[in-house]
Amino acid sequence: MKLELRNVVLPLGEFALEVDFELQGPVTAVCGPSGAGKTSLLELIAGLRTARTARITLDGRVLQDTDTGAWTPVRDRGIGYVPQDLALFPHLPVHANIAFGAAAKGAPGAFTPEHVAEVLEIAPLLERGISRLSGGEKQRVAIARALLARPRLLLLDEPMAGLDAKLRARVRDLLQRLYREFGVPMLFVSHSLDEIAALGNEVLGLERGRLAHLERQPGPAVFPPAGPAPKPYT
Repeated sequence: MKLELRNVVLPLGEFALEVDFELQGPVTAVCGPSGAGKTSLLELIAGLRTARTARITLDGRVLQDTDTGAWTPVRDRGIGYVPQDLALFPHLPVHANIAFGAAAKGAPGAFTPEHVAEVLEIAPLLERGISRLSGGEKQRVAIARALLARPRLLLLDEPMAGLDAKLRARVRDLLQRLYREFGVPMLFVSHSLDEIAALGNEVLGLERGRLAHLERQPGPAVFPPAGPAPKPYT
């Protein structure tokens, strides 16, 4: 995965998101204090915000270029986005929520509803209403919906926020398993040093909309070779 954001200026009120960088790691953690522009960065990449100036490309494909006027709509970017509020439809059961993001029927590959539901351990929940799910279950449903769009990049905004320590560890294990299973690069926002150390190949720090640091984690690969699947939730 190669994601480039060049000459980005996105006004945010008291300050602007002003960054210029390139990411190549399979999993990048975005960190920084509250209000630093982390969520705005994800929304910009997803196409939910429009920069004043920018050239943004994903694997060579232009998402936005203000010099030429090029703009790729959200639905055509090949990006899955899981926001903090999850944006699930409370009036629809789980299976209808995840089907909302599905790519064309019959599309090849591992991104079938059955396989994604199995990997995320939500197969027994497909007929349930959203109001009957726990926080961790809702998180997995939102991730399943994003994955079924067969994205080239998955954006996760605080994927473990609001979960207790046990569920945070389980979601972390599942994110590792997702990468081994589907190979989709991830960009995730986190305030947790433990999450960043466990998941992020690259760490991008923001401070009031500016790039504070961009570094690659030292040591061995973050995701080890595929091994036994993690134990089911209890």
